[in-house]
Amino acid sequence: MPPARIIVCEKTGRWAVALRRELGAKPRVYETRSLPECWEELAASPASWLLLEATEANLDGLTLRLTELGRDFPEARAVVCADRSLAPCEWLLREAGAVHAVFSPRELVPVARMSKRHLAAVPLPPRSVRERVWERLPWSRRETPRTA
Repeated sequence: MPPARIIVCEKTGRWAVALRRELGAKPRVYETRSLPECWEELAASPASWLLLEATEANLDGLTLRLTELGRDFPEARAVVCADRSLAPCEWLLREAGAVHAVFSPRELVPVARMSKRHLAAVPLPPRSVRERVWERLPWSRRETPRTA
């Protein structure tokens, strides 16, 4: 598993589509439909960048998860996206742990830039000597190493 991913947690897919448009072909965006599912993905890649949709129905649970994020996954970062009707909750969400909040898909340009910077800053997992040597070989992109 990669150490960091971009994970979007929302019900409709609207925010993921808008984020993909801003990011381009890479990096890949992983979608989840619930906070428990999102946290499972986060456990697999604990330094991930999260885009979490806030709704009136999940605001309490989302705020609680954001307060636990820094303790449970210190390398992860979360941005909250929501309908304009929740704009008055922006500072509550930021205080809980969100690094940014957006209330329109048009506001995702800086989020895309921040997510790319975050992924670039996450160190790669340690590799064995064999893996490091293998990737430097001229044919390493076409074949995979055989284990002995």
